[in-house]
Order: sequence, then C-alpha cells, then structure tokens
Amino acid sequence: MIKSFFADKKWALWAYGGLLTLIISLVFQTQLNVMINEWYKSFYDLAQNAADYSSYEDLLACEETAQKNEQNATLACAQLKSAAQSDKVLQFWEQIFRFLAIAMPYVIIYTLTTFFASHWCFRWREAMTFSYLSAWRACKSDIEGSSQRMQEDIYRFAKITESLGLAVLRAIMTLVAFIPVLWTLSSGVDLPFIRDVSGSLVWIALAVSLGGLVISWFVGIKLPKLEYNIQKSEAAFRKELVFAEDDKLHFASPAAVLSLFTGVKLSFYRLFLHYGYFNIWLISFSQFMVIVPYMIMGVGLFSGVITLGILVQVSNAFAQVRESFSVFIDNWTTITELRSIHKRLSEFEENIGYKG
Repeated sequence: MIKSFFADKKWALWAYGGLLTLIISLVFQTQLNVMINEWYKSFYDLAQNAADYSSYEDLLACEETAQKNEQNATLACAQLKSAAQSDKVLQFWEQIFRFLAIAMPYVIIYTLTTFFASHWCFRWREAMTFSYLSAWRACKSDIEGSSQRMQEDIYRFAKITESLGLAVLRAIMTLVAFIPVLWTLSSGVDLPFIRDVSGSLVWIALAVSLGGLVISWFVGIKLPKLEYNIQKSEAAFRKELVFAEDDKLHFASPAAVLSLFTGVKLSFYRLFLHYGYFNIWLISFSQFMVIVPYMIMGVGLFSGVITLGILVQVSNAFAQVRESFSVFIDNWTTITELRSIHKRLSEFEENIGYKG
C-alpha cells in the first residue's frame, strides 16, 4: 500500500513533491487562521465598547459643562457623541474589510489544497492498482472478493487517505501555530489553582483530548470488526449478483439472495446499534468542549481581568488546539473504516504474494 507509491521511482515526483506542496499550502492556511484568531480580539473588543465614549476627553468636559446647565452645552455634547459614534462605525467597517482580506485568501488556498490533494491521492490509487495487477494476474488461487479489493477498497483507501491525511496534517500545523498563542492567553485565567499553572489552557486541552481518545477507544472497540464483517457480507452478495449476470439459471435464486442479503442486514443492524451508543458519547463530548473555555475564562471577564475580545480569542484558540489534539476522536468513524480496509488489502497482498 505504501511502497507502491513512495518506493517506486516512477511516482517519486508525485509522492514526495506532492506531499511537500500540501505541507507548504497548509502552513499558509495555518498562518491565516492565526491572523483570524487575532482579529477576533480586535473585533469583539470593539463590539464590547461600542457605546463607550469615555475615552474622549472633550466629551467628558462637555458632560461636566452640561451638568452646570451652561448655554448650548447639551447641543455640543450631542455633536461630540455623534462624532464618537461615527468613529466607532468607521472602525467597525475597517474590521469587516480586514476580516475579508484574511478570509478570502484562506478560502482560495483551502480550495486549491483540497483540489490538489484529490489529484495526489488518485495518483496513489493508480500506483496501487497497477502495482497489484501483475501479482494478481499471476495468482492461481483467488481470494474472496478480489475484484472488489482491487477496485472499491483501493478507491476507498485513497479517498480516506485524502480526507484523513489532510485532517492530520492540518492538526499538526495548527498545534505548532496555536499552542504558543494559547499558552500566552493562559495568563488571563482567573480560577484558583489553575491560574498558578503556566500554559494552563494548553494542558487542559491536552488532558481532555487524551481522556476523550482513551474513552473513545474503549467505547468503539467493536466497530472495526463490524465494518470488516459488513465488507465481507457485501462482497459475497455482490459476487452472487455478478455471476447471475451471465448465468441466472444457477445463480441469484430467491433463496440464495435472501440468505446473503440477510447476512448483510444483520451486519448492518449490529453496526447501527454499536454506532448508536458511540455517537451519544462522541456528540456529548464535542458539545461539552464548546463551553469549557468559557467556564475557565468567564470569571476573568466579570472581574475585569480580560475583555470580551480576549474571551472569544481564547475560545477560538482553545477550540483549534483541542480539536487538533482530538483529530483522531473527531475522525473515529473514518479511522474505523480505514482499519477495516487496511485489513482487507493486507489479506489481498498476502494472497497474491505481493512484495511491493
């Protein structure tokens, strides 16, 4: 699976050059993501102080004068307040355009990266297919569902590699960029005990992610085998139908189809059951993680230690780091499918005597 693409000189440029291109692209994406996180602070601090004009010394003086009921003081105050409002609105639009200047390049780079990754993974699929082909043609005793493994399993392997590989690379880049940011923002924590720990937010994100991963492993421990059983039962059902295309007299009888489809049905019902309680855990964990940074930092907002902008910035940075630590939890279903495909392709390689 790996050697057919990365150890073949024919595919070296695509394998290593393509991987380097993806990494460089993801570095740029991550830098733009950090800039968006910094934008949160400026924008939400502006929103928090939208009606605050106390920074204008002239307005203070005007209000003092108005309290003395001096002539025209009220009108002067209104004019100054209007000017202050106009300045705030101008700052608001500046922040909006600043966001667009960061977000639109991010969208373009993200789209191009996904497009290139699709081509890169398809080259990997092509390398695997033709690398297996010669060994498969020379094999005298075929394994069950060999055509499916050559076509569908290799396709799914490449497709999952594309999505999961990008997710893991993005997670690594995000951790490199956001851990220093979150470490610095930890100085705003105002909870007892936690505030005395350097980089407390980073350690909390790591702890909850590792804890969630361990629990997910045990909760979903049966899923890979169930996915594998489904692929076997689907292969047997498909094989019967394929044979029936040329000989309906001896294949795909109602009894045979009912028996094979019953096997498919029971396999799926077991999978649905186990995914039911696994999804309860996974969704509960994800929803709880949304409020964790607010639970940690919220006290500081009311005590004046931090501003609303810092709170939102912390929430975003914490989510970025926590989700990167939790990339395997968030993609557990995909990983489960990949493990079952890897098992089927490993069996196929062993059967055809593939050496890579």
